[in-house]
Amino acid sequence: MVLTFLLFVGSAVLSVAVYTLFVLRTDAERASIRYVQQQADRLVQRLEPLSSADRAVFLYQYATENEAFVRIDGLSAEPLTAVSPAVTSGLQAQIARKVVTSAPPTLVDLYERDAQTLLVGVVTPSRHASVIVTLAQPPPALYLLVKRMEYSLLIGMFMALILALLGSWLAASKVTRPLQAIRRRAEDIIGGQYNTRIQATTQAAEIQDLAKYLNLMASAYREKIEELQGMTRVQNEFIGNISHEVRNPLFAVGGYLEAMLSPSLPDEMRLRYAQKGLGNLQRLNALFSDLIEIARLEYREDIMRPEQFDLQEVIEEVCEPLHVKARDKGLILEVENPPHWVSADRNRIRQVLTNLIENGINYTEKGTVRCRLRQVQQRIRVEVIDSGKGIAEEHLPRIFERFYRVDPDRSRKGGGTGLGLSIVKQIVQAHDSDIFVDSTLGSGTRFWFELAEASERESSVPNVVRQPAEPSEST
Repeated sequence: MVLTFLLFVGSAVLSVAVYTLFVLRTDAERASIRYVQQQADRLVQRLEPLSSADRAVFLYQYATENEAFVRIDGLSAEPLTAVSPAVTSGLQAQIARKVVTSAPPTLVDLYERDAQTLLVGVVTPSRHASVIVTLAQPPPALYLLVKRMEYSLLIGMFMALILALLGSWLAASKVTRPLQAIRRRAEDIIGGQYNTRIQATTQAAEIQDLAKYLNLMASAYREKIEELQGMTRVQNEFIGNISHEVRNPLFAVGGYLEAMLSPSLPDEMRLRYAQKGLGNLQRLNALFSDLIEIARLEYREDIMRPEQFDLQEVIEEVCEPLHVKARDKGLILEVENPPHWVSADRNRIRQVLTNLIENGINYTEKGTVRCRLRQVQQRIRVEVIDSGKGIAEEHLPRIFERFYRVDPDRSRKGGGTGLGLSIVKQIVQAHDSDIFVDSTLGSGTRFWFELAEASERESSVPNVVRQPAEPSEST
């Protein structure tokens, strides 16, 4: 930036200096020559009609009034000379030396005498080729003005150059200081430090915007890196969990098969081992089926197919085989609700309800398991409530993670894969909703999510009078 300022301002200064030293000075010198020649013409014209004595008097008066040195050769037999008392003998000698070597018409030189400039010229008047006038007198005011302008312009240009350099250095420092901070910030980002922020101490809006967007970029990078680190941890946990879940059934099947190879094994034991091996294979099949299901939901290979249906009807379909299981445990399964029509994927919602209600039955020893429907504005809320032992607060944030189990031993005894709630969450989120859990240890658990209410029922479905929703009950 400093070099750029220096280039442009220096070019301007150099142009003005060249103009001042060559063009303006040359014009001033030409004007001075014309001035001397005009003065010489006037002197000769004034002196011609005068007598010799009058010529001397007039010439002396002219020299005195103009503080000049005048010598006229060729107008009379003897040269006419007049010198002002202001012109010293030393200066007269210098003028004489200059005049000897000059040919008219010539502006010989300029002499400085006590800060007074004398203009010395040797000219031949235009109408008198034989007359030579040597004239030394102060130059006209215009010439002095041009000289002062010349010095003033040169000094001004020099000061402008100095100020331009100073201003460019200050401007460059104002720009480069925040840019250096931005550069250091970029180095910090490359080095993995994303928490420090740039404070742009400048009034330039462009640099402030640059600092702002760099801070936003660093924040975005930090979020992405933290997300990737979290995904890496989840992936590592997933690989560890899946290897554990697969290894145990495989070892069990291998052990049962080796035992069945024994020729002395009784038939009833052989049958028992075969049943246990088959159970472990079924467990593996369920595990891989759930993994495939999660992958299809995550990568949207299985697109949701929404339709309008009565949600209460689906609940009754799901609970029909589960009534026996609840009754065998001495539980009450309550699923009576008024009809509520929703727009969703019927098969996927059946899968969600099956998982939540079956989990409620599995983890409840006594009391009730209830599936309740409520209308909340233009959506239908589905709640699955049980009176089981509940879930401790520290487990609630992680129960929707893959393979996470609140009670691992009990879950494995029940044949669960640890993927059910993760699949439930994926399906609910695919319906532009989310699933929530509310539980108190020893007081039961409540899961709930919402679905979009059907705007219009299909014409083939008979009209059903909707009853008002039941009042909310605590878990």
